[in-house]
Amino acid sequence: MKKYLLPQNGIFYKANLHCHSVCSDGMLTPEELKALYKGMGYSVLAITDHDILVAHDYLNDEEFITLHGFEMEVGEHKEGVHGTMNKCCHMCSIALEPDNMTQPCWHRTKYTPGIAKELIDAVVFDESKPDFEREYSCEGVSRMMEESRSNGYFVTYNHPSWSRERYTQYMGYNSMHAMEMFNGMCIMLGYEDYNPRVYEDMLEGGKRIYCIGSDDNHNRHSQDSSKRESGLAWTMIKAPKLEYREITKALEQGNFYASEGPEIHELWLDDEGVHIRCSDAVRIDCNSEGRAAQSVVADAGEAVNGADFEYFPFAGWFRITVTDKNGKHACTNAYFPDEL
Repeated sequence: MKKYLLPQNGIFYKANLHCHSVCSDGMLTPEELKALYKGMGYSVLAITDHDILVAHDYLNDEEFITLHGFEMEVGEHKEGVHGTMNKCCHMCSIALEPDNMTQPCWHRTKYTPGIAKELIDAVVFDESKPDFEREYSCEGVSRMMEESRSNGYFVTYNHPSWSRERYTQYMGYNSMHAMEMFNGMCIMLGYEDYNPRVYEDMLEGGKRIYCIGSDDNHNRHSQDSSKRESGLAWTMIKAPKLEYREITKALEQGNFYASEGPEIHELWLDDEGVHIRCSDAVRIDCNSEGRAAQSVVADAGEAVNGADFEYFPFAGWFRITVTDKNGKHACTNAYFPDEL
């Protein structure tokens, strides 16, 4: 038996699934974002501006595609040093079908501060539905996620550390497809938004979700600055070809991994165990439900390029982390033995 957990066939496409442009509070135009990301070797960009779904298909070419998406937020308002927003929840929604431009959770008069009127007037929404009211509660956030998901969107839960959310909040959220393992901009700003513990909390709580890496870039600083916001974290999506629906099918099926540096080349399961092959690493860890961690560690000054781990079919899940000499990580999705 040999089962590839990342498909054997196909091409890895580098993707940023959380990105802001001048259509909301980003500093770069969509055209400038394409030039920036294509120049860094990306093939896929979801421009997920705040509260507004805008198509950028005019940017697409044979080597680069954009996905239709937007970011929603809801939070509690308390007076504080940096304004009135305290804890909050942000989520991105990415349309699975290229012709789906109907924005879910739409309200005709709320939730679009600072968005140009011409963009608001162009929004397509279901006019038969009443205005969607947001509520910052486990039930309210789950309702937003479910509304997006049921209307054909891939839903991600974003930057829990920056959002100041804790276990009691995020464990009550349902209907997400994935969460951000890495949020590059938030990490750069000093927040602990490398989130393995949050991911494992959710897995232990029965949530069968994926993990992604993204920039959440607003590009307030030049790319030459130490505070640059682009190219910090990404999602490597393996798909047969660079077409919109092939990319979103790969997202639905979990055919990707999240990274801020290392590359994962192969990942498979056979009668001998779980196997991974990767770029130079100083350690490779396999974590699973229960107390069954395994690790391969390079000798000082050396590197490892793979690991072979024992497979525990009784474990509820397992996932693998690759760490390079710079302390950067690549993380697989969690895999569930009862699905394998």
